[in-house]
Amino acid sequence: MLHLILYEPEIPPNTGNIIRLCANTGFRLHLVKPLGFALSDRELRRAGLDYHEYAELAVHDSLAECREQIGDHRLLAFSTRGGHRYSEVGYADNDALLFGPETRGLPQELLESLPAEQRLRIPLRPGNRSLNLSNAAAVAVYEAWRQRGFSGGG
Repeated sequence: MLHLILYEPEIPPNTGNIIRLCANTGFRLHLVKPLGFALSDRELRRAGLDYHEYAELAVHDSLAECREQIGDHRLLAFSTRGGHRYSEVGYADNDALLFGPETRGLPQELLESLPAEQRLRIPLRPGNRSLNLSNAAAVAVYEAWRQRGFSGGG
């Protein structure tokens, strides 16, 4: 099983969209506190439509707790500061894709704690800052799922 981790997500509709993404691809979604919303938030539920019941979702008090619960999985951090293209890595079963909060991304010290080949970026046109979180997650999830042969998909 592949994992998607949202570190301190802030915007409910983005997380709702990602819940729907995970329900449709079989990724297990992990939310790391603090969250910028309540899980009962109306915008979160609206964006996820009726897919909440189909997504595997866990909420963790810290990234360390999250990593402890999912086990010894390779952590792939997505950042505009990543040195390797997301499409150049070979995704493996049980990889965990990590995304930071919408307004600030992953902390630099967290990125630096990972090997350079596990710090990934999605290419953008020069001068552009970033993609929307749910769009970036979709790009990465579908690439990882594609490489895994769309396992479990129809």
